[in-house]
Amino acid sequence: MGALKTQDFAQRQRRNGWISAAIVFCFIVFFILVGLSVDYVYLDAFTRYGPPVPIATLSTLAFATFMALTAYNYGGSLILSSMGAEKLDIQLPEHREFHNVVTEMALASGCPMPRVYVVFDPAPNAFATGQDEKSSSICVTTGLLALLNREETQGVVAHEMAHIRNNDTLVMMLVSILLGGVALLADWAQRSFFSSRHTRRGANKNLIIVVPALLLIILSPLISRLMKIRDAGMPFHKASRGTAHLFIANPLRRRVDDREGRMADLLSTHPPINRRIMLLYQMAGLPGGEERVQGSKV
Repeated sequence: MGALKTQDFAQRQRRNGWISAAIVFCFIVFFILVGLSVDYVYLDAFTRYGPPVPIATLSTLAFATFMALTAYNYGGSLILSSMGAEKLDIQLPEHREFHNVVTEMALASGCPMPRVYVVFDPAPNAFATGQDEKSSSICVTTGLLALLNREETQGVVAHEMAHIRNNDTLVMMLVSILLGGVALLADWAQRSFFSSRHTRRGANKNLIIVVPALLLIILSPLISRLMKIRDAGMPFHKASRGTAHLFIANPLRRRVDDREGRMADLLSTHPPINRRIMLLYQMAGLPGGEERVQGSKV
């Protein structure tokens, strides 16, 4: 059984490694295509009247490469900083207990001890980030430490440890940081799209940049996108669309996160918490999982 679990983790790690590489590749290619459109539409590149080199293409390639390298090497630190995460104060009983729980779960899972942080916010939530197991971090809010007992905190930490072991944190970290680059490009595309209508460029040239501009404007919001935590009902104000997918429960508290279906899967960052809890009951071999979830008051 132990060998089977190790193999499963290894398969998931390889899968997430390929996904991470694909995200970076698509990110860079997308920026290159936008740069090519700008060179052709605005700078008359690739013609005898244009500059000798495709300036916009090289600029977007450099920017995308810089963003990708930054996301891979420093993404975890940037995310923690953006959340206002702070190191634990071991003198506080709740912080000390959390540190002990993480230590115990790291030993039980065979994972290196992650760095632990806390965000002073009343909304109960948690997330993990990091390039790999050796550079991983787990962060919780003070609201979670105040709301949950030790056993419940162990469940949250186990969930985040699973993300670390599977290398989910690398994928989520890349998405969070690279989304910032996409957001900047989307903002520029929106302004350029509307201003381009007043230029003297031909309609055919404008059409080349209209398509990627519209895609950026429309899709950029989509790219960004247990029980006690579910019922607390408090939003985590330091979270954003670019980091919502990191958390154990969506900190933005949207209605779509309680729904199921293909459209909900596209727009939500996690499956509905009720669904996740029911699956845990089923995995444990306990009957009546759905009834337990619906009838629970905690």
